[in-house]
Amino acid sequence: MGDNYEIMRLEWHGITIEVRICPNWSSAFAKASGKTLAHLEIKSIEPERAPLPITETGYRSHFTSAEIINAAGGPVAFVRAALEDAAQDADWIRREAEARQMVLL
Repeated sequence: MGDNYEIMRLEWHGITIEVRICPNWSSAFAKASGKTLAHLEIKSIEPERAPLPITETGYRSHFTSAEIINAAGGPVAFVRAALEDAAQDADWIRREAEARQMVLL
């Protein structure tokens, strides 16, 4: 299961992010459901493990259908859209503002 990963990178708000995708993570799932299950691994690599609006740890594992990823324009576009959407959250906006102001907690 899941040995065939493609690796891509994207830059988002000054963070380099590695996107790994296995477009057909489980042939058994595909056979049983008639749908392809994709696995994404999203990891901030520069700065290493920098928090992202979709993960406080800088790493996220995500399963979804390959069709959804393809409809979004591919893995990089899918992840970018997820980041942009999650970045609208009030907590993320506050955390980003605090980081820019170098607030001491």
